[in-house]
Amino acid sequence: MTPGSQFLGTLRRRVAAPLAGIAVALAAWWMVGHVVGANPATANFAGFAPAPALLRLGAMIGHGDVVRSVAPSLFRVGKGLLFAIAIGVPLGVGIGRNQTLRAATHIPFQFLRMISPLAWMPLAVMGFPSWEGAIVFLIAMAAVWPITFSTAHGVQRIDPRWFKVARNLGAEPWQMLRTVVLPAVTQDILTGVRLAVGVAWIVLVPAEYLGVTSGLGYAINDARDTLEYDRLAALVLVIGAIGFVLDGACLAMIRRFGWSLEA
Repeated sequence: MTPGSQFLGTLRRRVAAPLAGIAVALAAWWMVGHVVGANPATANFAGFAPAPALLRLGAMIGHGDVVRSVAPSLFRVGKGLLFAIAIGVPLGVGIGRNQTLRAATHIPFQFLRMISPLAWMPLAVMGFPSWEGAIVFLIAMAAVWPITFSTAHGVQRIDPRWFKVARNLGAEPWQMLRTVVLPAVTQDILTGVRLAVGVAWIVLVPAEYLGVTSGLGYAINDARDTLEYDRLAALVLVIGAIGFVLDGACLAMIRRFGWSLEA
């Protein structure tokens, strides 16, 4: 294969193919919007079409509405993720290292993992004095399981000989954790965080339907109540774009700080 054909293949794969996918998605969106707007029974929802949604998005960006909605949501997601990491990483290390603990927690944790985080909403409202605390709790409940299980899986894959060498060199438990376990499972932890970010971002919007007066979930609910469907569609685009960026940032961290024996 010549360098020219390699370049064209790379260009087609990295530029042309993604642009084609975006074009198909926009075309499908435009067709659905046209059908909805042309039908008298659904004409009130014509604001979902690309043109009004993108125009409203531009106006919202210009007026600062997007930043005012996004900032509180990112703060809540970040706080919930910090709690999830602080709980999930030590718990995952313990489960991965201790077979007895792993056996004792398997059924309870799998049971809890399968419960929708939003099912905890009534308990969160009763248990926390503020709406903010309840939302952060729901986000943490959604994010803790991917981090815990991904960390535990990484610890289980560590070569037992590494621990033997560390012990022979006189490593204390804390030194072994710092120099063997955490470096070995960094990629697994970051992979769990990436999964947790996706789950937390999905849970965020319905969680913000609670009594707060800020954030993307509140803005979506307000746009629905005021029948501003172009604003609602614009907010959906914002949510998708930010989620895409967050996932890309997590993937970049995995590539930067992760490693493998094949590398």
